Amino acid sequence: MINIVLYEPEIPQNTGNIMRTCVATGSRLHLIEPLGFKINDKTIKRCGVNYIDKLDYTIYENLDEFMCKNSGEFYFFTRYGKKAHSEFDYTNSNKDIYLFFGKESTGIPKEILKNYLDRCIRIPTTSDVRALNLSNCVAIAIYEVLRQLNYPNLYRVEPHKGEDWLIED
Repeated sequence: MINIVLYEPEIPQNTGNIMRTCVATGSRLHLIEPLGFKINDKTIKRCGVNYIDKLDYTIYENLDEFMCKNSGEFYFFTRYGKKAHSEFDYTNSNKDIYLFFGKESTGIPKEILKNYLDRCIRIPTTSDVRALNLSNCVAIAIYEVLRQLNYPNLYRVEPHKGEDWLIED
């Protein structure tokens, strides 16, 4: 199981987009408080469109509560990471995979990251930007893991109109 962990997310539009990505990929979402918004905000529901009811998510009071209730392979996305997201092998474990992302303004605190230096990941960029948008980072990361796992349980053809829709007259 792939899990997305948002540590103290601040922007509801980002979290709404991430919710939709989690539903699209069959991933579980974990939200660690405090949140910069209410989970029932119209903005979140609008960003998640009508898929929110299909979302598997849990809200935690703090990181300690999250750590007590979850175990697996933890990966931390930070602009300070020294390895690219594509350098990790996500296929070599039978454990759940947890991809951690920090709040938009400051990321994951150094006090947390220093315990996982070998699991700190950077999505490569030019020097012209400090960081990518949070929801974009989650999409990049989750699809790299899924690519390595050969997209388990995901449709490779459009399930509603059918695989021949483009060629039908």
